[in-house]
Amino acid sequence: MALDILGPATRKYCYQAAVGHNTGTMLYLKQLNRICELNLRHSRRLSHAHQLKADVKHRQIDKVLIANRGEIACRVMRTAKKLGIRTVAVYSDADKNAVHVEMADEAFNIGPAPATQSYLNKSKILDVAKKSNSQAIHPGYGFLSENVEFCEQCTSEDIIFIGPPTSAIRDMGIKSTSKAIMSSAGVPIVKGYHGEEQSIEKLQAEAQRIGFPIMIKAVRGGGGKGMRIAMTQSEFLQQLESAKRESLKSFGDDNMLLEQYITDPRHVEVQVFADMHGNAVHLFERDCSVQRRHQKIIEEAPAPGLSEETRQALGEAAVRAARAVGYVGAGTVEFILHRVTHDFHFMEMNTRLQVEHPITEMITGTDLVEWQLRVAAGEPLPLSQEQIVRRGHAVECRVYAEEPGAGFLPRAGTLHRLVQPQPEEHVRVETGVRESQEVSVHYDPMIAKLVVWGRDRNEALAKTRAKLSEYQVAGLETNVNFLLRLSGNPAFVAGDVHTAFIPQHEEALFQRPSAARQSARALSAAIGHLLMTQKNNTANKSSKGIDVGPSAWRPNYQLKKTISLKLDDKEMKVTVEYIKLNEYRVQVDGGAWQQVEASLSGDARGVRLTTTVDGERRTVGLLAHQNQIHVYDEDGQTVAELPQADFRGGGAEVASTNSASSPTPGVLERILVSQGDKVVKGQPLFVVIAMKMEYVVRSTRDGVVASLAAVKPGDAVGKGAEVVLLEPEN
Repeated sequence: MALDILGPATRKYCYQAAVGHNTGTMLYLKQLNRICELNLRHSRRLSHAHQLKADVKHRQIDKVLIANRGEIACRVMRTAKKLGIRTVAVYSDADKNAVHVEMADEAFNIGPAPATQSYLNKSKILDVAKKSNSQAIHPGYGFLSENVEFCEQCTSEDIIFIGPPTSAIRDMGIKSTSKAIMSSAGVPIVKGYHGEEQSIEKLQAEAQRIGFPIMIKAVRGGGGKGMRIAMTQSEFLQQLESAKRESLKSFGDDNMLLEQYITDPRHVEVQVFADMHGNAVHLFERDCSVQRRHQKIIEEAPAPGLSEETRQALGEAAVRAARAVGYVGAGTVEFILHRVTHDFHFMEMNTRLQVEHPITEMITGTDLVEWQLRVAAGEPLPLSQEQIVRRGHAVECRVYAEEPGAGFLPRAGTLHRLVQPQPEEHVRVETGVRESQEVSVHYDPMIAKLVVWGRDRNEALAKTRAKLSEYQVAGLETNVNFLLRLSGNPAFVAGDVHTAFIPQHEEALFQRPSAARQSARALSAAIGHLLMTQKNNTANKSSKGIDVGPSAWRPNYQLKKTISLKLDDKEMKVTVEYIKLNEYRVQVDGGAWQQVEASLSGDARGVRLTTTVDGERRTVGLLAHQNQIHVYDEDGQTVAELPQADFRGGGAEVASTNSASSPTPGVLERILVSQGDKVVKGQPLFVVIAMKMEYVVRSTRDGVVASLAAVKPGDAVGKGAEVVLLEPEN
């Protein structure tokens, strides 16, 4: 055993414990030996770090391959081009027209849309790197960014992997190992089980020992994948099996660790950076507490409400963690922080660039991708710890194609309209898609990251809300309205953030608009629809000499028109009476008649409607899409549906209660029942994988499986696709 590196007192204690034959002594010694081995490895890493300064090999990087897609590929390319480095893109069949493909100096197709056949295909990516004479590969985040085997293959092919050493990825990627290393390095950790024995019986016993509620986490997990919470013992097995399935699908490994679940903590992480010369620094902390589905949705830097002493302690602990694994490059050390006491515990280390790295760049005035490229080439860190200065406050909002009101289910489809805020000095829009492109079911549903800087937190949040209100999207539902409500929520503005923020403030965050606001939007949608229709008709008839002005509705046969609309599932009727050019009388849902002045204008960013009602002038954005009128104002987007013919047969309502359908576009993973099976309400029927997440569809009633759709595991299914048909048991 490795007890020889311990002090005399510790060795004497171990000997006495062994002689006493106490229960669990050998397990204790085994664990102690494991810690000793980790200490030895840590000592070797430190020794190696001291030697690096003299042994560092400086390498020129003239061309870099970005083994990723979307906004992170575009982000890396911008910095590479700034440094005069040529870029190589890889793309799947689904991404042949993607923005990152157009941005690159060279681009290579690497296979079909599924990531396992393209962006996770290590051999294809390495072949492209060699074919294009790329000296380095930047993995971005996700996909192969923390894949030990890929890092090793890059090294064997003499290609620079822009990331940490293989040993750091391996040790931090296996959460049980990372916990032991952090404990040895003096970084506080949460009570849990990180052992190698993975039998169901062992995990159940350890869960009992730790106590409920308990967090179940994939050993190789990340990004919320393979993570479940069991609030009680009765939930444990079901949540464990679900986490194992998702982990196996995402990481090829279903080993789990268990941790005490700290109720409603804060999630605070520290950006660290290290070079090959033994230097390591932190670039302050970020708060990522407000999450949905265990995934971040809004982040800010620095974390609100912390004392300078706590900030310093977090930074120092993060640097110790980086040094403990001989780290090189960009990394993030994540901590669970108690809401009241601000005590913190190590959660995990992400051995890559994080999605939210731009807010750190905003408050420190740095370019972390440039740092990555320079460190990978053998250069020392550009700044020392004393030279890194924090200023102002930054906020990042992740704009997703998803439906917040349906449990934040992701959505796939075409972005028929996409208008985003204009980038400026203190506003960044990180995106990898453009109007008319697809958000694919095979990848993450992120549309963009909106990053805003302000002199203080209040200014940053005010600018965030202003810029969010500039978004115009049609074709897919997004979370922009939700982000507007979230960033303006009084508790959030006050800095009372924690991981249970969304469920705790669910009523306010999902509150329907007031009747007055709804009426105003219905008025805008109805008048806007009439004016845009007239404008289009005018353009079509201009060759016949008919001209009624650029924005007037002047009906030839009808001075009054009633329009039926549906806003937020509420049926509304708006009657518009023409008076004279640009003047109307309007009645919404049988209310009082209002005198309205209205006109249209527009530019490259879209059509705008200006109305004046009772002396109040208001301008909103408008978009006509299929049978919908989209109204964009300071509170976000409202969709007013116009009536359309319904060619469906009767019985649709009955069918919906008797069938189980896919809640989202995705790939059918498993069917859990057979024809003739009896099922009860809440019983799992089938599993769908969409945007890298697992969705278990459950029965809404007791009954018998009457039939299954002609689909099999691996087939694509659309939103609302009927998979299981039920009938009453009798």
